[in-house]
Amino acid sequence: MNYIHSIGKYFNMLRSVFARPERLKIYYTRTLTEIETIGLNSIGIVAILSVFMGAVISLQTASNMDSPFLPKYTIGYITRSSTILEFSPTIISLILAGKVGSNIASEIGTMKVTEQIDALEIMGVNSLSFLVLPKVIAAVFFFPFLIIISMGLSILGGYFALMSANLASHDEYIYGIRAFFEMGDIYYALTKTAFFAFIIVTVSSFFGYFTKGGALDVGKSSTQAVVWSSICILLMNFVLTQLLLF
Repeated sequence: MNYIHSIGKYFNMLRSVFARPERLKIYYTRTLTEIETIGLNSIGIVAILSVFMGAVISLQTASNMDSPFLPKYTIGYITRSSTILEFSPTIISLILAGKVGSNIASEIGTMKVTEQIDALEIMGVNSLSFLVLPKVIAAVFFFPFLIIISMGLSILGGYFALMSANLASHDEYIYGIRAFFEMGDIYYALTKTAFFAFIIVTVSSFFGYFTKGGALDVGKSSTQAVVWSSICILLMNFVLTQLLLF
């Protein structure tokens, strides 16, 4: 019953989040701020993880190609397919759930326990829309750019790893990246990313907004936000794969 009650509270929260904004100019300014906080500040960790992720995928693929009948360009093909279809949209989103989700939950949770949200409500401000909607817009529209960066850097990381280990030639890897490419794979990955971004922001905001107690409870809410965001991302990944690929 607690889970059903929590789901009900979550959807009630969403209704308040997407209520008509009172002053669009303020929301526009807050959205730009959230793009910097949520998106631009995440480029560094996304870049580092993506380069090494692509390098590991390519090296593992090359080490497991024991059959002489498999052409070398298969390494590039598998690296590209794995990166675009799964690793960049899903793994990076899980990392962002930890970085961005915990930050959102702790920020809103702190405002809740220090009664700043109550002050907004007293002034007649829709606190959920004011605090959460700019974050949702920033994440849904900017996270796909992060994933595109991740895709490119992962493929580049795989290239440098193979070249340094002399496991494939430049032409073989490039041919593998271009072989059997379908633009639908990109659309699939970015569609998943938009859903994952929405989950990260709204689930984290939910746990932050309904925090009760003090500083210790803010920490617990932050942990719950990361855990449940990750679980929801994995479930949504399964559902979207079934809907979009089959």
